[in-house]
Amino acid sequence: MKVMTTRRIVLASIAALSTALLPATAFAQSWPQKPVTVIVPFAAGGNTDGIARMVAQKLTEGLNQQFVVENKGGAGGALAADFVARAQPDGYTLFLTAHSVLTVVPKMMKVKYDPLKDFATISNVATNPFVLVVHKDMPVNNVAEFVKYVKAQKDKVSYASAGQGSLAHLSMALFLKEAGIDMVHVPYKGNAPALSDVIAGHVPAMFSNLSDTLPHAAGGNLKLLAVSGDKRAPQLPNVPTVAESGYPKYKSLTWNALMAPAGTPKEVVDKAAKVVIDAVKDPKFAEKLAGYGVDPLGNTPEQFAKELEGDVALWASALEAAGIKQQ
Repeated sequence: MKVMTTRRIVLASIAALSTALLPATAFAQSWPQKPVTVIVPFAAGGNTDGIARMVAQKLTEGLNQQFVVENKGGAGGALAADFVARAQPDGYTLFLTAHSVLTVVPKMMKVKYDPLKDFATISNVATNPFVLVVHKDMPVNNVAEFVKYVKAQKDKVSYASAGQGSLAHLSMALFLKEAGIDMVHVPYKGNAPALSDVIAGHVPAMFSNLSDTLPHAAGGNLKLLAVSGDKRAPQLPNVPTVAESGYPKYKSLTWNALMAPAGTPKEVVDKAAKVVIDAVKDPKFAEKLAGYGVDPLGNTPEQFAKELEGDVALWASALEAAGIKQQ
């Protein structure tokens, strides 16, 4: 009798566990059953917004449900990130974000979200390197000559950036630390005006984002010394990486990635990730992404989680190198 009672308890426990698991599995299999909101942390019209709309369209086509982009700008993306972090983890709120919102902003200001704990990684859609550019008359043609030139000058050489704490600024700060040189920072209000002044010769050098640099790549007004990523940019196959140029530990990449609130069912995350991974393999989709000056990636949730952890640490060290502390 005791054996029968024990057996009934075990069977009842198994049945209860199966019942508890069934709704989540069934939910994931049927997801999405209604429109999904894709939050973008910036105003409409920029690169992140454009990439988000491309991804939303692919998700709509791949999952037979509407994925609608909603722009929530403010506080460098922190307002949108906090909104997503607090959203129900039911698969109906996703986040297409630029990497600075998770890697730089939390180190520069007090935010309510934890970039590593409050989000579920889905897939890193595309990466974007910077390009180390100098004025055409600067007597250098590669990174080694650039470092040698900077060291030889009696007065410190200046460099431009898109602004104090911008990714271009931090990319140069990382490089200066790696190369063991010092330069004077000249911040601008945006990448375009900074690049214009490098072309004009008012400031001799900068790390410029790829999309702004490409129109000037063949014009003869700039020398392109290196790209900041871990591989050469497809749009600039003849320009080496900084790592190839003598600094193997150096890497600086921005990215645009798809995420969800922490606790979103893994089956939902994997379902969305598969659509993104398949999308970046589509030549037409990849070509359209390249128009934004980015390199298609499309990694798995697990790969992206590892990448995010490394980038949070990397950009913390960049901020330290730039002497920027949390406000």
